[in-house]
Amino acid sequence: ECPGTDSAQAGRAAACQGCPNQGLCAAGAAGPDPAEAAELRARLRAVRHTVLVLSGKGGVGKSTFSALLAHGLAADETKQVALLDIDICGPSIPKMMGLEGEQVHQSGSGWSPVYVEENLGVMSVGFLLSSPDDAVIWRGPKKNGLIKQFLRDVDWGEVDYLIVDTPPGTSDEHLSIVQYLSATHIDGAVIVTTPQEVSLQDVRKEINFCRKVKLPIIGVVENMSGFVCPKCKNESQIFPPTTGGAEKMCQNLNVSLLGKVPLDPQIGKSCDRGQSFLAEAPESPATLSYRNIIQRIQEYCEQHHMQEEKTI
Repeated sequence: ECPGTDSAQAGRAAACQGCPNQGLCAAGAAGPDPAEAAELRARLRAVRHTVLVLSGKGGVGKSTFSALLAHGLAADETKQVALLDIDICGPSIPKMMGLEGEQVHQSGSGWSPVYVEENLGVMSVGFLLSSPDDAVIWRGPKKNGLIKQFLRDVDWGEVDYLIVDTPPGTSDEHLSIVQYLSATHIDGAVIVTTPQEVSLQDVRKEINFCRKVKLPIIGVVENMSGFVCPKCKNESQIFPPTTGGAEKMCQNLNVSLLGKVPLDPQIGKSCDRGQSFLAEAPESPATLSYRNIIQRIQEYCEQHHMQEEKTI
């Protein structure tokens, strides 16, 4: 029951006992200091929309969703898209984007993202490792420092959509990215789950986290939602929604269900090859579902942008 970093009880509530950020929150220093905030605003001023991809549970397809969201947005060649991977201990985005073995280059304007296409750039700790098998064994402060560096020192340029792929949970990396981006703006978070209660339990915590830190929730995506046999066309529930799945959870918690993505073995094959599943299987029911979800995210971001302009 974190009271939230902006609360008067931050660092002082009973729930704060034992939290590694308790001292920072109590001192009012949990977010970036004014000088850091100014640096972040300067670097990210040309980023139009920022979307975080979250999930309380590991293994629900969050990085897959992030990669395909980036591919789907970048299919419009007039849009510039950036994908930031802050899963520091398990960076899978380089593999999924076909960028394994690539390295980060530095110029006078900062680190350069690694580009999949002219309008799709990627940044990940995976580009900083000598081998994809290297383990990153870091405590929280070092992870937080790298996240800040990704935001402050990467030359993102003019970007229509910045997609941030996060690790599972509600800990250091999540607090850091929300606090650092609070110096600029965040359109909201997309939360990914699978239908079974074991996953939904953790996703409820993620929704609670978003509300505590005042992070808008764009909506929930139910991934691996059934499997249609390509031969007999019968549908099977690989992960049975024993408590009603994401749809029932969204009704109970008053959040939007953006869509359900069925299982398709081609998704895993495409990710392993570093290819876009959306391009390789354009007629798949999963592709159609992805495209509908991506359209809903775009519509949300445009509405959010217009509301911000009216406020200003």
